[in-house]
Amino acid sequence: MKEDAPKSIDEYIAGFPQDIRETLETIRATIRAAAPDAEEKISYQMPTFTLKGNLVHFAAYKNHIGFYPTPSGIEQFRQDLSVYDCAKGTVRFPLNKPVPLVLISRIVKFRVEENLVKAAAKGGKEKR
Repeated sequence: MKEDAPKSIDEYIAGFPQDIRETLETIRATIRAAAPDAEEKISYQMPTFTLKGNLVHFAAYKNHIGFYPTPSGIEQFRQDLSVYDCAKGTVRFPLNKPVPLVLISRIVKFRVEENLVKAAAKGGKEKR
């Protein structure tokens, strides 16, 4: 990676070897398809999608892709994710295995719904 932090997802992805770039672009396209209204940005020096708040982050490392769907995204899909190394808000997809794009799509759709419900609830409370 470059010494200076990337300012866009394109810049972030460009800093990796071709095979990793292809994986990152596929993940990006999967997230975009699952959350077409989400915005892209760099947050915590990682590609990030937002919609009424953070949806998911992802990042490439030496041996895995880190996927960060918040603790609720991990909890909701705990069974599906049980074959991967997970932490409270993190999943590690090993680079030597196919990335589970269908699962990523399902998690992103869950996070979109979760954020929209939270935003609607906040809006409802503020009407008083």
